[in-house]
Amino acid sequence: MVLEIVYENEQFILFNKPAGLSFHSEDGEGFVVLAQKQTGLKLYSVHRLDKMTSGLLMLAKSSEDAHIITKLFENREIQKFYLAISTRKPKKKQGWVKGDMGPSRRGAYKLLETKDNQAITQFISVALRPHERAFLLKPHTGKTHQIRVALKSLGSPIAGDMRYAAVEDAKREERGYLHAYALKFTLKNKNFSFVCLPTHGERFLSTVCKGQLALYSKPWELF
Repeated sequence: MVLEIVYENEQFILFNKPAGLSFHSEDGEGFVVLAQKQTGLKLYSVHRLDKMTSGLLMLAKSSEDAHIITKLFENREIQKFYLAISTRKPKKKQGWVKGDMGPSRRGAYKLLETKDNQAITQFISVALRPHERAFLLKPHTGKTHQIRVALKSLGSPIAGDMRYAAVEDAKREERGYLHAYALKFTLKNKNFSFVCLPTHGERFLSTVCKGQLALYSKPWELF
């Protein structure tokens, strides 16, 4: 497997992670190991993506840069934007999902009514083909499975999500339809912005979805 490099400089490498590839080496060589083998460099993790999620994933080139970039993520100084597709109509078409998250069954999480340490997600959505809706999401916190739980709570679990969608429905999809779409941040007084289109999955590659994504070329201007 050859990983696509979106951008590289002295501090970090930005990859387009494939869907279905684990971040760590859980069931074979994971993303970090493959990235190091491909580049011949010692690379350092600064954030991660779930196995089902494709898209922009950054690795730092030194422990010093990893510390700096990790702090940017932790302090919400890196804006992140995701794309998702669901086959279910949401309870509301745009707005916010806020609430604490707690453990559910089989390693899943659920949204709680309490608001002590909230997961906060902002989103807009649009209808695509019949029984198909696209979501553009901006997480304002970084909880595990946050976007997957947020869409589940809206009644619109992500298509192909084996953990949060109905299993029989998920099995009919060729992938989980969640994609890390864009990043915007400042590092060492230099401004960066990246957008990475999905490259796999019939729903993402449909003509109507591509047309919608053309309107999302600068997602940071939409929130």
